[in-house]
Amino acid sequence: MTDAPSCDRIAERIAAFRQTLPASVKLIAVTKQVPPAAMREAYAAGVRDFGESRVQEAEAKQAELADLKDVTWHLIGHLQANKAQKALQLFQWIHSVDSLKLAQRLDRLAASLAQKPNVCLQVKLLPDPTKYGWSAEELIADLPELNQCQSLNIRGLMTIAPLGLAADELLNFFKQTAQLAATIQNQHWNHIQMHELSMGMSGDYQLAVQAGATMIRIGRSLFGDRPF
Repeated sequence: MTDAPSCDRIAERIAAFRQTLPASVKLIAVTKQVPPAAMREAYAAGVRDFGESRVQEAEAKQAELADLKDVTWHLIGHLQANKAQKALQLFQWIHSVDSLKLAQRLDRLAASLAQKPNVCLQVKLLPDPTKYGWSAEELIADLPELNQCQSLNIRGLMTIAPLGLAADELLNFFKQTAQLAATIQNQHWNHIQMHELSMGMSGDYQLAVQAGATMIRIGRSLFGDRPF
């Protein structure tokens, strides 16, 4: 995990990218398949939020980067139930809570660990067999039970846009996600807040920001293509 990525000038990429981003939007550097050496370059350039998709990969990187004390780790990939406890031990944010069953499992484990992790509820507002998450109708129906998950700090929604959408379709997709968050916020649940919208990646983040994203997940624009 020490080979350099197939890209140059990480600091320059990050600086240039930040110029396109409102100060109010949190940049999460997606570091799946990015080696720790490149992550250190990103850290030196001011990045403090790293997003990982796999629990095992994140655990190895965290051990290698243990001296970076002020990093916030975000789990942005699908979380299998059998890795939920390890995820709670490794990540301050879990963006990919995609079902009531997973939320309830995390809630029980968090209570046993005396933790209160920040989570986003993953939604899928268009049919997409490759994505996880609630539909709008499913999420609204599950809100009463989600509101009982008092060991979770439910902060907002996360979504991933389907492939192949035109720009106007992408913008509408992100706006629908923002509207769903506003609808839920206006219901005034005791233990559910909708202040965060985790949406937008390298190819569509500008449209996501236009629609109200507060956190964007960027990999390729910062690190180049992954060495698959």
